[in-house]
Amino acid sequence: MKVNLWNKECRLFAKVKKAGVLFLALLLLSFSGCSSSSQPKGSGEATVELKLAHFFPGTHPAETELIQPWAKAIEEATNGQVKITSYPNQTLLQADAIYDGVENGIADLGLSCFSYTRGRFPVLEVFELPGVTYKNSKVASKVAWEGIRQLKPKEVQDTKLMMVLTTGSGDLFTKVPVRSHSDLQGLGIRATGLSAQTLQVLGANPVAMPQSEAYEALSKGVVKGNLAPVEVLQGWKHAEVTEYLTLTPFLYNTLFFVTMNLDKWNALAPDVQSAIEKVNEEYFEKVAMGLWDKQNEAALKWSVETKGLKVITLSQEEADRWITLVTPIQDEFVAKMNEKGLQGKEALDMVKELSEKYNQQY
Repeated sequence: MKVNLWNKECRLFAKVKKAGVLFLALLLLSFSGCSSSSQPKGSGEATVELKLAHFFPGTHPAETELIQPWAKAIEEATNGQVKITSYPNQTLLQADAIYDGVENGIADLGLSCFSYTRGRFPVLEVFELPGVTYKNSKVASKVAWEGIRQLKPKEVQDTKLMMVLTTGSGDLFTKVPVRSHSDLQGLGIRATGLSAQTLQVLGANPVAMPQSEAYEALSKGVVKGNLAPVEVLQGWKHAEVTEYLTLTPFLYNTLFFVTMNLDKWNALAPDVQSAIEKVNEEYFEKVAMGLWDKQNEAALKWSVETKGLKVITLSQEEADRWITLVTPIQDEFVAKMNEKGLQGKEALDMVKELSEKYNQQY
């Protein structure tokens, strides 16, 4: 009888002991959870993972010299709180869907051209108008970034612009020499969008086609030239199928954006936002604004030295003639802005003033 009672007491004690150990373990876990959630800011916060979409190949300088180093700098500046993964070559979004994709949260960040959705950004077309001379991409990028900050156009307030950058001026590379306005008359030139309108006003015959189809068209004589940044001469091998380059720093400029989903941006802590903006300014000045200059200079050197490309510089009188002829496109821009209740003339005057300023500086 006493043995049975002893056994019952032992079993009861074991149960109580087991329950006590379990309770103690739960209590310790609870304290541990409270401790981790109250860690100081920056030492235990979850990493914000951001996806960036763009259309350039993974080997393009836009990816290797801008996006990758910029993303790494942001990760370091935010102590690992923000990490950016790049999706080049349209693997996440098509080039013309990138801005909308960022706005709608399909991608967190995006790099593309404003002109791929022409009409969506009416005010920003001022930075691509013909008749404004840009000596290089540094000038064109500086004018655009400073101009956007002054204008604060409503059309880009639905995302957070990180920076803008440009190709700078585009030039005419042709199979026959173009030394004057008369040489351009009726000449078939590959061009799209605003460039096509510009060439048409000058009397050329613009032919719309993707850059990827221009090499074959030039080689077969379907077109006699192309209007594009000089880097195309090497990157797309157009120096193999053209013989002349006419410098036209007043005909062409393409504006790119790097932008972020507004909700994602607003969700970041103020100190994290501040750290990112500091990196943005550094990379705009040191990398982005001159990114196309490096490519253009290398391509021109390669084209002249290895392919024998001949460079033509228009006389000042001839250049002025061309600029006068394309001025109606500027007037048309101002009229369209006025119809929309926007300050077109003020925007155009600002661009001309800034371009003169930075053409002297760079």
